[in-house]
Amino acid sequence: MTARPLVVGCVQTNSSGDVAANMATAVRLIRAAREAGAEFIAVPENVALMASEPEVIQSHAAENRALSTFQKVAAETGAWLLVGSLAVESSNGRVANRSLLIDGQGVVVARYDKIHMFDVDLPSGETYRESATYRPGGQACLAPTPWGPLGMTVCYDLRFPHLYRALAKAGAALIAVPSAFTKVTGRAHWHVLLRARAIETGCFLIAPAQCGTNYGDRQTYGHALVVDPWGQVLADAGEDVGFVTATLDLARVDEVRAMVPSLRHDRPFQTPVLDRKSASHPDD
Repeated sequence: MTARPLVVGCVQTNSSGDVAANMATAVRLIRAAREAGAEFIAVPENVALMASEPEVIQSHAAENRALSTFQKVAAETGAWLLVGSLAVESSNGRVANRSLLIDGQGVVVARYDKIHMFDVDLPSGETYRESATYRPGGQACLAPTPWGPLGMTVCYDLRFPHLYRALAKAGAALIAVPSAFTKVTGRAHWHVLLRARAIETGCFLIAPAQCGTNYGDRQTYGHALVVDPWGQVLADAGEDVGFVTATLDLARVDEVRAMVPSLRHDRPFQTPVLDRKSASHPDD
């Protein structure tokens, strides 16, 4: 890993159905994070538009100008940008929830389509059906950066640890988790899951987030985080719009993996099958 420390910026927004306002906020925060010394800046999932209606999302995807704006800002500031996700036109009338990595010249160097779809009915009465609008991705993504390989994931992916282990075993030193976690699930699981994924992989996790009430009754948790490979929270953005920065010592990745070398200790095993007879008669 590079010996040079990396200053990351982790942005938190309260995106809504107003694309122009969302983009103005995102650009303002990117510039502020860059002025604060960040070389790599990450913004949340659905940063340009938070909406529930499939037709609104599809219309935005068809005329999405947000990417060119982010490319321009990257080129102007010289910072690498992780665009958490944008709705991008895909095949068969659906769209991809796509995360994009942009280098300091404004060039898109990696793309990742969110694999796991958030389809759930919460006890609060909130219902989410991402699969009704989005086409799930099928390819994990590991992208080169000047500071080490970056694994790209999005939000609900966080609940699938095998994806993160695969990224780490492929060489990831950093993993991005741009998100729009609900307030209910975020309170219970957000910090725990991010710290667990960092510990399991020995990676730095960078998790920009949505916060506040985004549309209707949709509330997101906030608390954009940067977590180190030992599971220590280096920065927490709290509940309000803004950004945090953290300085990452990438040598820490190798140090932690030497202390807990579990990535090298996988062993094959057979898939468990419940033996109902033995379960019913344990003494037989």
